[in-house]
This record gives sequence, structure tokens and C-alpha cells, in this order.
Amino acid sequence: MEHVKKLMRTETAIPGLVLLDLPVPGDNRGWFKENWQREKLLSLGLPDLDPVQNNISFNDAVGTTRGIHAEPWDKYVSVATGRIFGAWVDLRDGPTFGAVFTAELDPSRAILVPRGVGNSYQTLEPGTAYTYLVNDHWSQNAEYTFLNLADETVAIEWPIPLESVEISVKDQAHPRLAEVEPMKPRKMLVLGGNGQLGRALRRTFPDAEFTTRAEFDVTDPAAWTSKHWKDYGVIINAAAYTSVDAAESPEGRREAWAVNVTAVGAMARVAAANRITLVHVSSDYVFDGSVEVHSEDELLSPLGVYGQTKAAGDALVRTVPSHYIIRTSWVIGDGNNFVRTMASLAERGIDPSVVDDQVGRLTFAEEIARGIAHLLSAAASGTYNLSNAGSPMSWAEVAQVVFEVTGHEPGRGTPVSTSEYFAGRRGIAPRPLHSTLDLARLVETGFEPVDQVTALREYLTT
Repeated sequence: MEHVKKLMRTETAIPGLVLLDLPVPGDNRGWFKENWQREKLLSLGLPDLDPVQNNISFNDAVGTTRGIHAEPWDKYVSVATGRIFGAWVDLRDGPTFGAVFTAELDPSRAILVPRGVGNSYQTLEPGTAYTYLVNDHWSQNAEYTFLNLADETVAIEWPIPLESVEISVKDQAHPRLAEVEPMKPRKMLVLGGNGQLGRALRRTFPDAEFTTRAEFDVTDPAAWTSKHWKDYGVIINAAAYTSVDAAESPEGRREAWAVNVTAVGAMARVAAANRITLVHVSSDYVFDGSVEVHSEDELLSPLGVYGQTKAAGDALVRTVPSHYIIRTSWVIGDGNNFVRTMASLAERGIDPSVVDDQVGRLTFAEEIARGIAHLLSAAASGTYNLSNAGSPMSWAEVAQVVFEVTGHEPGRGTPVSTSEYFAGRRGIAPRPLHSTLDLARLVETGFEPVDQVTALREYLTT
């Protein structure tokens, strides 16, 4: 070949479909090319394909026509010998459904075809060897999406008219675009689907797959081999051992480490191996509360077993290339919690003793779910503090707002220190006195946290 191209990427009108020019140096003996060079392609901004299978389709005759097949994996298409006319149609659910891109491929060109984009080609030279790498093993249970080669809507201009070439019976029977069911995105799995956060996530992500401990025991190694993980794009870990005081007991310590660390290590391995985005919900208890406001970059300093297990889980999640650590404080949602307890005491005429030296902000489960949805759409992975906004309050001040909103005298109750409240009790975990989270990084992504008092009033009146 006389002219040697430079390695170059060209974006197409189909998101994720990237055309590549490849250098193919040669002489009178032949030519050589680096067909797939991971480091160089990553430097061009391509995702890591992580191929597991290499396939070759050899075509004797000019005009061999195959497709249009959208597969549930990514593929990297190239030509070893000969030349093809390729046509790609976006068959994913979304605004570019039906978009078309065509190009000729020879040994100096390749194309990255994302999951759900229909792939087809027509050979332009005899003896054409069409090759492709894929990042999932072929399975007869895989769900494909197909489009007819002669569809009038996408109107592909085949170099050789379709009536002049041989097309398989299966390809001839594929539906027109109007009848195609778009390929859905990779699934979202939510672990801990029946907890306070899990129930809020059900309302935010109604199409996700939710599991409970009974259905998917995160501490059972067999659970992590029970799913075809290539079908999943996001795991949200809302499963956690949260019994702060019980974690200080021998039995509780074992269970806390099993759920909050060992299981998180298993999900991190699964996520990293299958290019899954892992969203992990953490806690202010990873800090000792010695500073008034905690940033995401503060060194971890947990006081008790629960905090130690959450900190260890955070470290494991950071090994996943695409991850979110969502650090929360004072979570309130469906079910039993501090706010419901205070409302019940007020209604029954009981004046409680409430701690006044622990200061922070409430985080309503609906706010966490809303924040997770925002961050996933913003594609801004990393560690984020996420709580409701507003001036920090003590638990005693929160109780006063609860009493007032529920129509009772807000001054009822006795403010006490943490040490006074737990005096004489055994097996009590240490609490951070300062739990306020710095929300600046979250706000920079465009998220506007709701004021905690506003959210608290709505929670109590709806």
C-alpha cells in the first residue's frame, strides 16, 4: 500500500459507533497492521472492549450480504483481506433509533459497534475475510434485535442491488423498522430492594430489577455466579448491615463484615469484570466526627465496627473502574426511623430525652434516589456526599421540628449529651458528633439538594 494512514477515530451520527483508520505499512512482501492495540485505542478515547472471542467470516463471492443483526454485546469489526460495504443501524431504544451509517472497510479501516447497533455488510471483492472481536461469549439464549436488509425507512443504498445477491432465508424474514422492538439498555440491579432506600429506588427506577436478601443473598458466593452479568449495566448497592450497636457484639461484628465488606468485595469483582457501574451507598460513620464538615477527600477515621466495615467497603468499591460512592448521613425513609419515633412519642404524650451534641443533616431516601439518578445521567463517577441541604441541626432540634409540624409543643423533651443519653448502657457503639457533609462537589454537577426542614415537613404531612 502506497499511503500509510495515521491511527485516527471518526465519530458517526450513531452514538458509540466509531470508525477507525488503521496504519497498514507494507512492501513488496505484503503488509502488517496492529488490528487491535488496546493501549493506543484507549488513548484515542475508545472504551476498553475487553474482548473474549475472535470470529472470522470468510466470503468467497462478491455480493455476499449479511445482516442486519443487533447483538447484546459490543464488537470490533475489521477486514483481513478484501473489502466490504458496511451498514449500521441504531436499533437501541432512544432518540437515534433508526439512524444509519455506511462506510467501506478494507484492511486499513475498522469500526467499533456498540451493543444494540444493527450490523450488516456486503462483500465487494472475492475472498473477503471479515473479522470481529466481541466482549461476550455467544449464547443461544442471547436476545438479538433484527432489521430487514431491504427496509424502506432506513433505505440503505447497497452497491449491489439486493435482488441480485443471495440472502439467507432468516435475513429475508427480518421485520421492517416499524415492527422492530428496540433493544433495551443493559439492566439495572438494585440490591436491598425492601429497605428504606430500596423502596425509594423502586419509585425512581421502576424498570430496574430489585432483589431482597431472601432472593439474592449477597453473602453467599453462589449468588455471584447465578446471573449473566454481561446483561447488567448498573448495580446499586442499597444492601447493608446498619445495626450500629449490634455490630459491636461478636455475632453482629461477623455479620457486619460479611454484608458490608466481603459481599461488597464480591460485587466489586463482578462489576469490574463485566464493565458494570457500581453505585455504593456509604455513611458518615466512616469519619470520627472530629471536624464540623466532612469533605469527600477527608481521610477515613471510623470509630466503631459499623463505620470500619463501611470504610473497608468504600475502599473495595474504588477498585471498580466505573463507580459511585454515595456518602449519606441520618437516613430517613419508609419504615421505622428517628422521625417516626418522635412523631409517635409526641402523639402519645411522651416527652423524650434527645441528644443535642450530635450535629448533622437529615438525608431522605427519596433525595438519595433522586441524587443517584442525577449522577448516573451526569456520568460523573467518583465519591459524592449526598444529604439534604440547610443549616446543620442536632437530633434534639430535629425532634423539635417534628413536634411542631405534628401539632405539638416543640419545647417538649429534654436535651441531653450523648454520654448522658447512653450512661450505664453496655455494647453501645461510639457516634461521630459532627456528621455534616460538604455538598459542594454534588452541587457542581448541577444537583440542587432540597432543604432538610422542607423535606421533613413534606415527609410528615404526606
